[in-house]
Amino acid sequence: MCGRFVVAKVGNELVGELRADHIADNLPAPSYNIAPTQSAAIVLDSSKTEPPTRRLESARWGLVPRWAKDLSIGQRAFNARAEELEHKKMFAPALQSRRAVIPATGYYEWKTTEEGKVPLFVHSADGDPVLFAGLYEWWRNPEAGETDPARWVLSFTILTREAVGRLGSVHHRMPVFLDVDHADAWLDTDTSDPRDVLDAGIDDAPRVAESLAWHEVGTAVGNVRNNDATLIKPL
Repeated sequence: MCGRFVVAKVGNELVGELRADHIADNLPAPSYNIAPTQSAAIVLDSSKTEPPTRRLESARWGLVPRWAKDLSIGQRAFNARAEELEHKKMFAPALQSRRAVIPATGYYEWKTTEEGKVPLFVHSADGDPVLFAGLYEWWRNPEAGETDPARWVLSFTILTREAVGRLGSVHHRMPVFLDVDHADAWLDTDTSDPRDVLDAGIDDAPRVAESLAWHEVGTAVGNVRNNDATLIKPL
């Protein structure tokens, strides 16, 4: 599961080897406590150009399907079980043609102990971006005018799978972590069978997870209003 994450860099410094052909002007500032309904940077390949353009865009966390009446549905769609996508009308269309990678510095997880829930910061041991598999959607705001910048809302969800290995001792779910090769394949708009690509990424996620490190952090991260670099410092 991933309910809070950290993005401490912006632009191509954030996406690393994935690189981006286009970087949006409205990317969010670095944040150490991103919560659902807030904005974060996502990577997607736009099929409207030839060859497709790899874009780094600002998006709202919590997927809002095209048929939604308002944005509120996204509040419960910040994660999606990778095993069930085809059976969920909220996610199935995006799986076919609207796949994204969410780059992050790391994310928070709460481990249940005898003393209570302990917040941990999970991150790459070498400082490289952590890449999550995700889906995105464009939602048209029916109340916005034709020229209103808020007419279209880009939103996303982070895919999760069963946690195994060392991370399995932290929580029973974990994000679908991607290495650069699997991320490239996941973004490819010419992919004929995204489930095959996703299954390959799911199968490889435990290997990527084993390269991650984590440490206990303070409880201040539990309050979304707290947002500075001290949140990720080890206790």
